[in-house]
Amino acid sequence: MSIPPPSGPQQPYGPPAPPHGPYAAGPSSPYGASYGGAYGPYGPYGGQAPVNGLAIGSLVLGILCFVPAVGLVLGLIALAQIRRKGERGKGMAIAGSVLSTVGLALWALTLSTGAAADFWDGFKSAANGDGSAFALDKGDCFDTPSGTLEGETFDAEKVPCSGTHDGEVFAVVTLPGGGYPGEDELSRTADDKCYALSDGYAMDTWGVPEDVDVFYFIPTPQSWRFGDRELTCLFGSTEKDGRLTGSLRGDATTLDADQVAFLNAVNAVDAVLYEEPEDHPDDDLAASRAWAGDVQRVLGEQITALRGHRWPDGAGKPVADLVEEMADARKEWARAAAAKDSDTYFTHYERGYAYVDGPTTVTAREALGLDTTVPFYEDDSGSGGGSEDAGDLQV
Repeated sequence: MSIPPPSGPQQPYGPPAPPHGPYAAGPSSPYGASYGGAYGPYGPYGGQAPVNGLAIGSLVLGILCFVPAVGLVLGLIALAQIRRKGERGKGMAIAGSVLSTVGLALWALTLSTGAAADFWDGFKSAANGDGSAFALDKGDCFDTPSGTLEGETFDAEKVPCSGTHDGEVFAVVTLPGGGYPGEDELSRTADDKCYALSDGYAMDTWGVPEDVDVFYFIPTPQSWRFGDRELTCLFGSTEKDGRLTGSLRGDATTLDADQVAFLNAVNAVDAVLYEEPEDHPDDDLAASRAWAGDVQRVLGEQITALRGHRWPDGAGKPVADLVEEMADARKEWARAAAAKDSDTYFTHYERGYAYVDGPTTVTAREALGLDTTVPFYEDDSGSGGGSEDAGDLQV
């Protein structure tokens, strides 16, 4: 996804690494038990000693240059076995080891020069067919095999947004290069970017169901090495076995210009209200006062924007009434920003919050054809005052 989860971010997906090749491990000897030992390169009954199976495997992998590290290891093991058992295949083991060493050098050069990104683009293009998580783009709805948005996944089937589905993509963000930042850091980045972008996709936050939250796909360490730099932001349900129904998209592609203008203004005010300091004003009055000053400033900017828009018949007066309440609230926030003590601060804080999501807001929304169901937000701000909207949003 604008609604933080109750106990940290949901466990995100990470696209799996590209395939590592046809071998899960080194091939075993095709000849079963071998002979040799004290009898040299021939068997105890005069027959020719068998060829070492690991030498064959090393040569094959060295030629393919697909998993060079495995080829090199097999070659070294094969040389040791050949010396100990008197088997044949020393030339193949040496050739396989040399070719694998060259392959490793080429892989290192590829990863250091950025050619791995080209490889990833090619792999992603090949994986971008139906049923792949790499095929998802902004506006796509999908189902996962497990029916949940937890753990890791490669499969994701696109489905029509008009029906039920597990998730809906609302943004795809390209991350900067460099070393793999780690899952925790990627999750923090996803929190920052996805929550910030969610309101731009579902602008009418009142219309987002209470059980909907922000999830995301993040790269795994393996896919990162091959150039995966995409962060995919999703909407999903927090309920067990919960699913979404219909698209949550509500932006300039689905709303009219008047609805967009109104939502841009009220969402900007909401955004600054959500930035309320965690510390109680009794503990850090200066931080609270600074935040109140920010609220005053943003209210002033959005009041100007709303007054400057030409509203359609039937919506002009309801919006004007709301703007007047916002102007009164702005004066209270200015007084809160200048408060000398926490008691005075809270007096103006509560008055400044009084208009938020009130009847005048509902009337203006109704006149513009927007959702009129006032959302419920849990208050965990610990500020001890204000409306129930004063704290961070949680689901």
